[in-house]
Amino acid sequence: MKNVLFAAAVAASSIAAPAFAAPEAYVLDASHSQIMFTYNHLGFSTGMGMFSGFEGEISFDAEEPAASSVNVSFPVRSMLTGWEGRFEHFMSGDFFGADEDEMVTFMSTGIEVTGDNTALITGDLTLNGVTKSVVLDAKLNQTGMHPMAEKEWAGFDATTTLLRSDYEVGAFAPYVSDEVEVMISVEAMKAE
Repeated sequence: MKNVLFAAAVAASSIAAPAFAAPEAYVLDASHSQIMFTYNHLGFSTGMGMFSGFEGEISFDAEEPAASSVNVSFPVRSMLTGWEGRFEHFMSGDFFGADEDEMVTFMSTGIEVTGDNTALITGDLTLNGVTKSVVLDAKLNQTGMHPMAEKEWAGFDATTTLLRSDYEVGAFAPYVSDEVEVMISVEAMKAE
């Protein structure tokens, strides 16, 4: 669920970036890209987690943003929960049963521009061996010259809602909510 969110946010960059003659390649800045998720725990609290350090690429067509694309992947085990016991529980057979090399992937299949700096990014999210189509509600925050890197940069936010049961990680629902809110915030740099 995480990487779908990241990929969608990245693809949104195509909405309001400066015009180029051809699609431009951008790569995610792993140090400033993260996916956060929240879920209801027994009605007592809101559980939270995060994925970070993922990799991805955007092909950005500023003249025809809907022709842009995004591809993102990251290891399931890159999840951060704030407590080692919770992380191990999420990686157990109750949920992911994830080994060291299991990846989450997102590949965009379409972009619908909805405003000057917004878009709906549809893509295939593969998580726990299951692939489902998801839609990210994405917003381009800013494009321009990065003052320290001295190259073109873009930043995006996106949100979506996923059902854990769609990906066969729905243990303990409905006590632990099946619905997971996902928030993505990414930065991407123009590729060399």
